[in-house]
Amino acid sequence: MSVRLYIGNLPQTFESKELETQLASVGDGIRFKAVLDRETGGCRGFGFANVNDEKIANAVIEQFNGREFNGNNLRVERSERRNTNEGSGGGSRRNGTNSSGNAPGSARKSANKVVHSDAPAEEAPDPRWAGELSKLKDLLANQKTTV
Repeated sequence: MSVRLYIGNLPQTFESKELETQLASVGDGIRFKAVLDRETGGCRGFGFANVNDEKIANAVIEQFNGREFNGNNLRVERSERRNTNEGSGGGSRRNGTNSSGNAPGSARKSANKVVHSDAPAEEAPDPRWAGELSKLKDLLANQKTTV
């Protein structure tokens, strides 16, 4: 069974072939694929390597984790596969949304967010301060100015 490795902290611009040749120096049967940004086509900073042998996978982790590559220290570890049964939504997020706006099976909770603004409100005053505000208005109205 093949082992999938996460390779992170990749530079935005690099040659995949260069990294593949360095990985191949550890052993045969290593296939690497960088994750690319859809809009720019540049590397998103990580990728995955599939390794056919468990011993070679361990050797890749030992040799490349923390190793400098084009100015970045690589992060290499075993990749944990997503379990689509645990409510992560898997790849179904693109297919549609449910009534709360989240993906079907999404573990996200819907929340009504309150956005606060520094702009003066044109509506009624905050009910927490309504009593204090009416007292202040009464004090100002009863105040007499001497001229």
